[in-house]
Amino acid sequence: MGLNHEEIRALAQQLDDAARHARPIPMLSLSSPLSLKDAYLIQRAAILLRAQRDERLVGMKMGLTSRAKMQQVGVHSPIYGHLTHAMRLMDGGTLQRADHCHPRVEPELAFLLKRDLRGPVSPAEALLAVEGVCAALEVIDSRYQDFKFTLPDVVADNASSSRFVLGSVVQSPAAFDISNLGMIMERNGVTAEIGSSAAIFDHPARSLAALANLLSEVGESLKAGQIVLAGGATAAIHLHPGDHVRLLVDGLGSAELRVA
Repeated sequence: MGLNHEEIRALAQQLDDAARHARPIPMLSLSSPLSLKDAYLIQRAAILLRAQRDERLVGMKMGLTSRAKMQQVGVHSPIYGHLTHAMRLMDGGTLQRADHCHPRVEPELAFLLKRDLRGPVSPAEALLAVEGVCAALEVIDSRYQDFKFTLPDVVADNASSSRFVLGSVVQSPAAFDISNLGMIMERNGVTAEIGSSAAIFDHPARSLAALANLLSEVGESLKAGQIVLAGGATAAIHLHPGDHVRLLVDGLGSAELRVA
């Protein structure tokens, strides 16, 4: 038996308060039995709380897109979270470390949709809905103490969504092969992580299709104009005041942020 509406809303409020005040809380699963279905309901309830503060939904993000990471946590498909306009950080902008619990950043690609995308679809069909692709940085920030959580916990916490940066170079995937792009993430001018877009669910288009298909299972779809973060290409790195992080992607230029 799942959680009732009041329980879901109360847990969503706990996570929302933790995110707003940068005060980590114990894992929800320590005090409440939590199914994956419950977790997504909590995630949506927390997004409604953001909407009540006039945060607009601008897209979605994928998590656990690495095969190794999925095997590690015992799942067979990625997870997803929601992105609002308040999470957007301009390219080269400054992140306030004090506004976050345990911020980390990972290198990604972002899809910019030109039309609605409803599953079930194949990766090839999913790409037909894409206007362009660009380099992206995602700042993830678990609202749980010690950055420890179960799979339902992280789903309830909006898949650790926090901030994102989009690079300024946009390519059409119809004319630009995104399957194996070299990606280098630097911190303070020193290489921190090296990866490839092939690490994103074997091909970033597979991640996009998987998102559309997961949403279709609950009667939802992606909309024209939305942003989709495809998933991390390498491990995430910790962020500290004074850091300057830059991502370089073959053919897609850079995306960067600073930390104060």
